[in-house]
Amino acid sequence: GSMDYRVIEVNARLSRSSALASKATGYPLASIAAKIALDYDLKELKDFTSGRTLEAFEPELDYIICKIPRWDLAKFKGVSREIGTSMKSVGEIMSIGRTFEEAIQKGLRMVGQGANGFVCNKQYDASDLDYVLSHPTDTRIFALAAAFESGYTIDRLYELTKIDKWFLERLLNIENSYRGMEKAASLDAIPDGMLLKAKAQGFSDVQIARVCGCSAEEVRTRRTAAGIKPAIRRIPALALKEGADINYLYLTYGTSDSVMGVQPDGNKTVIVLGSGAYRIGSSVEFDWCSVNALQTLRREGYTAVMVNYNPETVSTDYDLSDRLYFDELTEEVVRDICDIEHPFGVVVSVGGQIPNNLALPLSRAGIHLLGTTAEDIDRAEDRNKFSSIVDLLGIDQPRWSELTTFDDIDKFVDEVGFPVLVRPSYVLSGAAMNVCHSKEDMRKFLEMAVEVSEDHPVVISSFMTRCKEVEVDAVADHGQVIACAISEHIEFAGVHSGDATIEFPAQRLYATTVARIKHIAAAIAAELHITGPFNIQFLAGSDEHGVTYQKVIECNLRASRSFPFVSKVLKANFIDLATKAMLGMKPEALQTDPFSLDYVGIKCSQFSFSRLNQADPVIGVDMASTGEVGCIGSDVNEALLKSMISVGHKVPSKGAGILISSGDTHQKVHMLGACRLLAENGYVIYATRGTCLYLRENGVAACPILWPDEEGTSIRALDLIKNHEVELVVNVPKNFTSGELTNGYKLRRAAIDHNVPLITNNRLATAYIKAFCSMTEDELPIRSWDEY
Repeated sequence: GSMDYRVIEVNARLSRSSALASKATGYPLASIAAKIALDYDLKELKDFTSGRTLEAFEPELDYIICKIPRWDLAKFKGVSREIGTSMKSVGEIMSIGRTFEEAIQKGLRMVGQGANGFVCNKQYDASDLDYVLSHPTDTRIFALAAAFESGYTIDRLYELTKIDKWFLERLLNIENSYRGMEKAASLDAIPDGMLLKAKAQGFSDVQIARVCGCSAEEVRTRRTAAGIKPAIRRIPALALKEGADINYLYLTYGTSDSVMGVQPDGNKTVIVLGSGAYRIGSSVEFDWCSVNALQTLRREGYTAVMVNYNPETVSTDYDLSDRLYFDELTEEVVRDICDIEHPFGVVVSVGGQIPNNLALPLSRAGIHLLGTTAEDIDRAEDRNKFSSIVDLLGIDQPRWSELTTFDDIDKFVDEVGFPVLVRPSYVLSGAAMNVCHSKEDMRKFLEMAVEVSEDHPVVISSFMTRCKEVEVDAVADHGQVIACAISEHIEFAGVHSGDATIEFPAQRLYATTVARIKHIAAAIAAELHITGPFNIQFLAGSDEHGVTYQKVIECNLRASRSFPFVSKVLKANFIDLATKAMLGMKPEALQTDPFSLDYVGIKCSQFSFSRLNQADPVIGVDMASTGEVGCIGSDVNEALLKSMISVGHKVPSKGAGILISSGDTHQKVHMLGACRLLAENGYVIYATRGTCLYLRENGVAACPILWPDEEGTSIRALDLIKNHEVELVVNVPKNFTSGELTNGYKLRRAAIDHNVPLITNNRLATAYIKAFCSMTEDELPIRSWDEY
């Protein structure tokens, strides 16, 4: 190779890769950097396990790590899939193995996007492989596997991808083992040596089962009988504290010598399953929950064991648990770890959906789960079972039905009317849910995304829009609720709870609604014998006769995204309580009444649309935000203003232009008051045709502007945005016909591309306008958390 190097840039700070390097080597860069900043010398700092000082410290690497990013591009309409110089990934994983083959296959499973490894996946769909190989996308690695299948040579692949031949040769090794097992044709015909080699190259039991046409359980039985079990290896990490006992471990088949036999103290060991890669929908919130569970376990004298593989999280810090297994969260690996540890129990309710989905398989394998039983978790997760329970308890829910033919679907829709929420159980496009507004709409979606049949039923429910969404985060002990937080979404139902702006404690609910919601939560907790954390989502509103209703949407028997938020606002640690309940310690019920607080917390979502070229920045039932902030204020206006500023909104200056295009009639009526406030406060309103007419009829001054496809003499909306003559764009999508979508899309995308704050929801826009008209940025009081 040439010795020609170029420096691209230098950042005098820690970066994303510093965290990765620290986890990969066990050398905590930030901790050492802090000590050097405090004027320590490397000669004075030493590693307490080896006794060596740090000026000549070198990590001992007898393993290889692989970092793989996770992209969630499938969630965005119209987004460009090509990856380049602007970062688009939302999370990453780190896998550890003795060979590159083992690490990459483990890693591709860890990313959690349906791959079984490098091979044995569903058919890769590409009409032009050469193009996909030479233009990198989020799935290029699977195009490589398809290319090997099609007989491409390493030289040809190198020309197309410019990926170093060393990597291509290693990937070909995996492909060759796959072909070798395929030739053997059955599990019994595969020699032990070949089986061991496949495991050492990172093949999972599921992959081998797919090649042999048998079940993963048969592969497990066969390999354990042949003595093929994973070895435990330790990463020799730096101990900066005296007496630190470092157990930073991973499993591998690339060697047979385990570094240590764990001394199982079964009745005092508890394994906590973490949350895997950050993604849209599962991020630091579950890391916070896992870490708090570990801390409570250790305080109560248990040996706390963590299983997780995300290098960015605190839960994979090796001094946070007694033993850290930096490894996969799959049934196979968790069972292997349990065979080594013989734990008192496993916690599956603090790491989000991944551990939750493992509840049934682990329980069937005879592993004791702490808290709610796997059968009860299944009764809540299975839509059919849960809806029947809700009916039995006499609790209201939106009309729903699980259907297997197009005729049944048509019949059901005729009864409930549009819009409906369609949830397929088998999806090709990656968009798991869709709101359909007409029969034609629904046909198109179902034909594109789903195969409707007995095995793949579709759940269709009446999609209720003009009502509030209310959420309950709670902890129960043997079916008794011991802590309960009721929060309310500012947006009406129809915005995913991960994207909604949430206020806690709820500010605008009738006392009767609150009482009824508490009553329902207690009934569900008792019926499902819940011990531990749970979350229920409700719809609350009143029908045309003014009768109020509270309908249950769904219930998750695990910690939810909002657990850290409500714990911090209420200053009561819900996870600590839940962990104690799961350990059978009978913790006392929480005494604080959230409704007596004299302050309010607001959670606002952070979106990354500016990074995603061409994506339509609308929010709906599929979650799109990549992060969130929480702010506290003495009233809703103050808290909302703080949190909108925190997610990057610049508050429009007095006298500035504001562009409004406010959707259908209901939405126009809803926004009238806010527009009047804007006019009274000296802002200039620019409005698209329908909105402008409506505002003028109601005595609010507005300047008419043209849609992108309209001809005329008025100012063009796009010019206002491009020239930064408006400081806020409110565009509420009216309906989903194509003309409306392209026009609105051009406006929304222009706002994102020219960095003008954009709001696409009328309830949020109204609340935000009220907030910045009631106080200026300079009037916001700055207080510490303790002062509330």
